Amino acid sequence: MSLDFSEYFKKYEELVAGASSAFSRVDQACPGCVSCKPGCSDCCYALFDLTLIEALYLNYHFKELPHEIKNRVYLRADKADRKAIIAKKKAFRLQEKGEPRESVLQMIGHEKIRCPLLGDDDRCEMYAFRPITCRLYGVPQEINGKAHVCQLSGFTGGQQYPTVKVERIQDALVLLSNALVKDIGSEYDKLATVFVPISTAILTVYDNDYLGLESGTKKTKKAQWSIRS
Repeated sequence: MSLDFSEYFKKYEELVAGASSAFSRVDQACPGCVSCKPGCSDCCYALFDLTLIEALYLNYHFKELPHEIKNRVYLRADKADRKAIIAKKKAFRLQEKGEPRESVLQMIGHEKIRCPLLGDDDRCEMYAFRPITCRLYGVPQEINGKAHVCQLSGFTGGQQYPTVKVERIQDALVLLSNALVKDIGSEYDKLATVFVPISTAILTVYDNDYLGLESGTKKTKKAQWSIRS
C-alpha cells in the first residue's frame, strides 16, 4: 500500500516541463552545440542526489515497470548504492580535514558510478520519467555562479552562452518537498532535507514508517486522503 501523491506529482511535472523548455530554448539559441543523441550515456555515470519529491515520483513509476526490468535494475541499484556510499564517505572525510567545499564537490562530480537505470543498450530504462538533472545535462548550467557544460558538447570555454539556473529549479523542488512533508503531517520535520541518489530512491520503501506518519486508526489528515494498492 502506498499514499497517493498525485497532486504533488502534477506540480512536479510542471517543474519538469519548465526544465525541458529551458533546455529547448538553449538548444535553439545555440544550433549545433547540444550533442545529445540516443545511446550517448556520458551523463549516466554522474553521481547526484534527488529531492524527496523526485525520489517519490521515480519510485512510484519504477514500481509500474515489468518485473523483468525491475529485477535487473534492482541488481544494478544495489551495486550503485554501495559505490555511492563509499564516495560520500570519502567526501565527508575530506570535509572533516578542511578541504574546500568546491574541491569536495568537484571530487564528487568526477565519481563515475553507472546509473542503475542505464540498460545494456546504453539507453535509459525510465527515460520518460528521468529526473530533471538528467533532462538538463548537455546545455550550460549555472551552479554557484559558475557555468558548467558537458565535455562532449559543442560549447567551448570563454564563450558567452545562455545558461539554465539550476539552483532556482532546485529551490523549487525543495519547496515542493517541504510542502508535501508539512501537508502529510510527517513527524520528521527535516524529511524534505534528505537527498538520495537514484539507486536509493529505487530501493527505498516509501511507506508510512519512512514518511513518519501515524499508523493504526489514528492517522494524519493527509494519510486519510487516498490509498493506492
